[in-house]
Order: sequence, then structure tokens, then C-alpha cells
Amino acid sequence: MPEIEFKPEHVADPYTRGVGILVGVVGILLSVVTIASHRAHTDAVIHRTESNDEWAYFQAKKNRQYTSEVTINVLEVLGSDPAKSGPTVEKLRAASSKYATDAETIQDAAKEKDRESQTEEIRALKFDIGEGLLELGLVLCSLFFLARKNFFPIFGVLASAAGTAMGIWGFLL
Repeated sequence: MPEIEFKPEHVADPYTRGVGILVGVVGILLSVVTIASHRAHTDAVIHRTESNDEWAYFQAKKNRQYTSEVTINVLEVLGSDPAKSGPTVEKLRAASSKYATDAETIQDAAKEKDRESQTEEIRALKFDIGEGLLELGLVLCSLFFLARKNFFPIFGVLASAAGTAMGIWGFLL
């Protein structure tokens, strides 16, 4: 397998040095966007989990509310003595009302967690696209050293600029 050699005349070439520095800069940008992408994915999963927990809590409150209402209906249908069942019915009505109020508050919190999760998912997507474009830019710039064609760094810079823009857009969300 032939090995890549860097001949001394290429080391002194300022264009080659510039492309080498460019590869390093693109690599640094790539690492920043990659880490941001991983963090955004993690945050999206955390927010989704919190949202699921809130929705489960909401459902539990709604079940308690429904159970209280069913119990009230059963007591009323059976025609039990109002003197005996009255305090229990009132207690169940108060509990049902409290469960309904609690459920509304929990539902609002769950919807907020859903919005946070969606925002993080959009941010993660922007970082992923930026990461892909920066990887493309890094590869294109690196191909200059193999092919000695000046168009590789030009396209590499374009891809890297687009990837950097997507990364910045992700940070601005």
C-alpha cells in the first residue's frame, strides 16, 4: 500500500499551509458542533421523559376524578340515605373538583415540556445538519493533499461555511 509523502516543496507552499490550517479550523468547528449536537439530543430526551411523566401524572389525576364522579353516581343511584352518604358525597365532590384543577395545572406543565422537547429536537436537527456539512467540508479540504486540485478547498470552505451557519443557527434557538 503506497504511503502519502509530503515533499519539501509542498511544505514551503503558502497555499498548502493555508489549506492545512483550514483543515484544522474546520476540525475544531466540527468538534464544537458535534458536542452541541450530542447535548441537544440528550436535552431533547430529558424533556421528552419529563413530558411523559407529566402526562402520566395528568392521567392519574383524571382517573381519580373519574373514580370520584362514578362513586358519587353510584351512591345517588342506589338511593342510599342522604344523611349517611351526604358527607361522603360532598367529600368526593370536593376531591373531584380538586383533581380537575390539579389536572389542568399538570396538563399545562406537560404541554410546556412538550414544547421544550420540540425546540431541542429542532436544535439537534440543525446541529446534525451542520455537523454533516462540516464533515463534508473537512473531507473536501483534505482531498487537496491527495489530488492537489484547488477546487477541493473551495468547495470545502463552502460546505464548512454552510455547516458553521447551521451550527450558529442551532445555538440561536
